[in-house]
Amino acid sequence: MADAATHHHRKDRALMALLMAPAICIVLILLVVPTSWLFWQSIYANGFTFANYERIFTGSVYWHTFILTFRISVIVTLGALLLGYPLAYAACVLPRRLATLVLVIAVLPFWTSVLVRTYAWLILLSHNGIVNSLLTASGLVDAPLKLVNNEFGTIIATIHILLPFMILPLYSAMQKIPDDLMRAGTSLGGSPFYAFRRIYFPLSLSGVMAGSALVFVLCLGFYITPELMGGGKTVMASMVVSRNVELFNDWGAASAVSVVLLAFVLLIFYIASRVVPVDRIFGGGS
Repeated sequence: MADAATHHHRKDRALMALLMAPAICIVLILLVVPTSWLFWQSIYANGFTFANYERIFTGSVYWHTFILTFRISVIVTLGALLLGYPLAYAACVLPRRLATLVLVIAVLPFWTSVLVRTYAWLILLSHNGIVNSLLTASGLVDAPLKLVNNEFGTIIATIHILLPFMILPLYSAMQKIPDDLMRAGTSLGGSPFYAFRRIYFPLSLSGVMAGSALVFVLCLGFYITPELMGGGKTVMASMVVSRNVELFNDWGAASAVSVVLLAFVLLIFYIASRVVPVDRIFGGGS
């Protein structure tokens, strides 16, 4: 009897391992192998050495780049959340036709290349662009503002490009919130704002966290928009990697920057997971 139970248990474990094999292979091919190759390149590009990491941790230029990258990523994430939350909420509470229109407008940027959208913002915010022309014509400013080739232009364009990645998880989470809860809250004497703050917003936190995680991680590795909108003055980590490869042909230094950036991201998510469970971020639960 015990032998039969043991055999059945082993058979179940073998079947489970067989079912998990494709997923494990995908993770190995797409995550473990490239990451291992990056780390190996960073310490053995031109002979075994940790000089690339020593240069990163002792050089102020690299630290400035990492700080700038994380600062822009945080600002872009907060900006996308402030814009995306009302849009997602409107798509949930408006009549169906209007809600569809809001969603179409939200995902419309997906139909256009990132490069095209970045150049569009470059034209809009340039010295003689539409924004500066309207500001000077209205008398709000005496001279055109410097809106491009700096951190401000990079943030504005990046928020616009990454906004759909915030709206869609928010909308998905809000769709699961029953309408009866808000009506029950207001019928029991609570104001609409009080019911929203105590009922609706906490239940939508899974969407807030998922959207914020997506936007933050995507912004950390953004390249085209900071390169064009920053004008070479807003140097993010992805640009350092590119220049190490293209200008200096130093694959070791580029790999070391990538590994350190990945380590920082994993550390941030580990700390966040100690505060908020991962299944609440990506599982859609509340």
